[in-house]
Amino acid sequence: MRKFLFVDRCSETLRIFLTGPQVLAFIPAACLAAFWLGGERALVTTALGLPLAFAVIGNWGSRSYTARSSGMRPSGLVPYDVFQSELEALSESVSKSGENAACIAIALDGYAELQDLHGQAAATHVKQQFSDRILSIIRNQDIFSQIDQNRFLIGLHPSPHLDLEACIQMSGRIQSAVEEPLLLNGTGVYQSCSIGFCLHSDLRQAEADEWIGAATAALSEAQRSGPSTIRAYSTATRRRSLVRANLRKEFEAALDNGEIRPWFQPQVSTDNGNITGFEALARWEHPIKGVLSPQVFLPFAEQAELMERLGQIMRHHAFEAMQAWDRAACVVPRIGINFSSDELRNPGLIDRLKWELDQFDLTPDRLAVEILETVFSRRPDDVITRNVTGMAALGCCIDLDDFGTGHASIASIKRFDVSRIKIDRTFVTKSDQDPSQQQLVSAILTMAERLNLETLAEGVETPGEHALMAQLGSNHVQGFGIAEPMPFEQTLDWIAAHRAKIRGASKIGRKMG
Repeated sequence: MRKFLFVDRCSETLRIFLTGPQVLAFIPAACLAAFWLGGERALVTTALGLPLAFAVIGNWGSRSYTARSSGMRPSGLVPYDVFQSELEALSESVSKSGENAACIAIALDGYAELQDLHGQAAATHVKQQFSDRILSIIRNQDIFSQIDQNRFLIGLHPSPHLDLEACIQMSGRIQSAVEEPLLLNGTGVYQSCSIGFCLHSDLRQAEADEWIGAATAALSEAQRSGPSTIRAYSTATRRRSLVRANLRKEFEAALDNGEIRPWFQPQVSTDNGNITGFEALARWEHPIKGVLSPQVFLPFAEQAELMERLGQIMRHHAFEAMQAWDRAACVVPRIGINFSSDELRNPGLIDRLKWELDQFDLTPDRLAVEILETVFSRRPDDVITRNVTGMAALGCCIDLDDFGTGHASIASIKRFDVSRIKIDRTFVTKSDQDPSQQQLVSAILTMAERLNLETLAEGVETPGEHALMAQLGSNHVQGFGIAEPMPFEQTLDWIAAHRAKIRGASKIGRKMG
């Protein structure tokens, strides 16, 4: 930026020299030289051309000076490199003037879902309307840029009254504008946005990259708090951002050194209490922070595009556990493993899965492929469809996970050969105390029975919930009321204790009719 300012000063000095009175002394010499070299025609051209050239230079310089002195900046959606340069200029300006400026980062909530449901062209159309609305709110001298598919930046021009309250008000105005229905194929689509901002006065360093990083860190905190949230950058934000950055680096190393592995949660039959399977749940056994749940590290895996690598590690350890249970004569019919969208988009998934099962001498029917309901409800692409149906054809059990939280249709359940639905814990929790919850669960179980699907109730925590799920007709239950997730080393003892517990235990009867 200093280089640009130096060039600007040199250009201005040259303009002043060429348009000032001192240049008149050179006109006779220029005309004589033109006559000497080119004759009368060159003389006439020079005599007429020099005054015209001086007029053009003077006019250009005057307009350039006016633009600089009035603080004019690029308007509309500018490229990111231009935004960085302009933000650097804002930073230098406020450092000298003592006024304040702000950088605001905005993200359209649910953009991936919008893409999946309506397609890329529709998502781009919505994004264009979003941009137009923001441009209608900000001032002409403010700057606006896009940094990726659904994230944008605004640089607010210096103002003596720009403070925390003003930024919150501006963020609220942006959210109000975005939340008005956006037109898509003649119908209104409702969107929201998350916002993070950083005032220049809150920065340790004044560089543009540092400022943008602070605003996007505040945006990340807003997104973690839920849709349509606003967050301001602070020193605490910086500390948390550094912790997450360090954890992300540690996560990548943890995949290689064996710190991330599955813990196993049992699933039991409601008919006789026998173990019908385990679900493999990822845990990070951090050497300092202890056992970390997926909510902590899955965002790092997604951002670093390591979901496939994580899935391979999970399957390796889970299949290894199945082999060990078989050698110990423990009857574990099935292991449930979650498959992410990234894994399901891999065209080579089926071949790799066959190889992994063969490596551990396991038949496909012993694998329950757990897929979130949202994957089915997002209009999955051809590769996902081929992979899911291919795993079903291979003989794997296809589990529809967290059923009731998405919008999977009955047609998609049949198309993907789903063999079991897992009722989300939100329907199961306190269902023995809430009649409306009981009605919802009963309706889901009735539908599953008509479709000839197995059912598993997740999140069972009390004997009352367990008994109710059995009476309503759920085939299997899983949750803390049965057992918490445990490392493999504890599973053999738990299996032995569970067998002893159910010997002679009375069967929980089901509601008939």
